[in-house]
Formats: sequence, structure tokens, C-alpha cells
Amino acid sequence: MNTNASFRSIQGEVSPEEWQTRIDLAACYRLVDRYGMTDMIYNHITARVPGPEHHLLINLYGLTYREITASSLVKIDLDGEILWKPDTDYGINKSGYVIHGCIHRARKEVGCVLHTHTPAGMAVSAMKCGLLPLTQTSIRFVGHIGYHDYEGPATDLDERERLVRDLGPHDAMILRSHGLLTCGATIQQAFNTMYQLEMSCRAQVDAMAARTELLTPSAQILEKTAHLYQPGTRRPYGILEWPAMLRLLAAEGSGSGYAPYWQ
Repeated sequence: MNTNASFRSIQGEVSPEEWQTRIDLAACYRLVDRYGMTDMIYNHITARVPGPEHHLLINLYGLTYREITASSLVKIDLDGEILWKPDTDYGINKSGYVIHGCIHRARKEVGCVLHTHTPAGMAVSAMKCGLLPLTQTSIRFVGHIGYHDYEGPATDLDERERLVRDLGPHDAMILRSHGLLTCGATIQQAFNTMYQLEMSCRAQVDAMAARTELLTPSAQILEKTAHLYQPGTRRPYGILEWPAMLRLLAAEGSGSGYAPYWQ
């Protein structure tokens, strides 16, 4: 089996718009790894390729997030059929893609979908109370998060309709007994939302473990704060911090032994 993880650059074989999307998506994979939100080789982050074809980019099933590069990403259609991939025996995890594909199909404005299985995310997904408005970070999601009941591993195509229904117009969803999901108009926005959702879950798990009485702001403050933290209220999320995140990746990746994400 060809499991080589070194891939030639395809920059000259795709449009400048697709190449930029590949670079940003590869960086997103590296950032999810950098902030401790990976699950070995599992999970996905998908991004829509600019253009009318409705094509998507996804990771090879077998690489860790730290290995993902712009040229290693697989191009697929909305049904998960592979249109192009590097010269490798690795494919994609089609069963896991069920979650992503239905959201991209139903929400044309969504450019990126991100799904994780972190300890804190899975812990909150198993709590009947769901995500609590305990911190400024978590209050961002008050009235702006969906919940989807667990139906087993995401292999049943019939589940797609319910996933889309439960996400609704939101950019974040807790998959009960499973994990977290975010989406956004851009890769940067989807990552920022996931980072904030993950930090909210970590804070909740820590606060509940302290076994002390927890504070919740008033309903008026919750509504005001949630409104102020919506992407369209002040500025789109991810835009300001993204260059700093790329500088962080470049600095920490130097000498790591892994190919740069932009290759």
C-alpha cells in the first residue's frame, strides 16, 4: 500500500482561487492540530472551491492534521465522489463526509464546515443541559447554536435531512454524544467559531468540575452580549486574527520535519 505522505506541488495545475483556498484550508487543519482539537486521523474540515462547479476540498483519510498540505487535499463533488487526489492509496472517509456534504448542499453561503471530537466537546455533548452561558465566550452562542440527537455513526443518508434541520441558520451545532460542528462563509470564520465553541466547552467542564455554585447573567445581558458577538454585528470573525495565525504556523513549523502547509 502506498502510504507516502510527501506530495508534489500542484499550484500550477489549479486556478489561483482554488490554490488560495487550498492554502487556507491546509492552514486551518494545522491550526486545529495546534490548538489541541484533533482526533488522530479522524474528522474532517471541508471547503468549497470557488466557482460554479460546487466542488469541495477534503483531507486524505490516513494523514494526521499536522501533515496536511495544500497539494494533499482531495477534490470531491457534493456526493463525496473523488474528482482528483494525489498519487496515493489513501482515499477519503465517505461515511464521515455525510455530515459535511449535506450542509454544503443545503447552505450555499457556507464556504467551510469543521467537525471535531475533543474531550471537552464530547463531554458537553453528553450533558443534558447542553452548552451553558457561563462565560462571555459561551454567551456568544446563546440563541445561535443547534443540537442534533445521536443516531449512531453518520453513515445513514437519511440522517442528512435531520442534520440540516437541526443546524438551521446557525453556524454552530452540538452533535449529542458525538462532538462539535461549526461552519461559516469562510474558512477563517469557521475556524474562529470552532475555537470559541471549544474554549466554551473547556471552560464549562472545568467550572462544573469545581463543584461550586455557578453564575449566569440576566436574560437581558445574555441577549445583548450574544447579539454583539454575531459575525455581522461588528466585523466578520477570523479576518483580523488570520494573518497572525499564519505567522504562528510558519514560525512553529520551521524545522518541524513536516512539509509547510502552503506546499
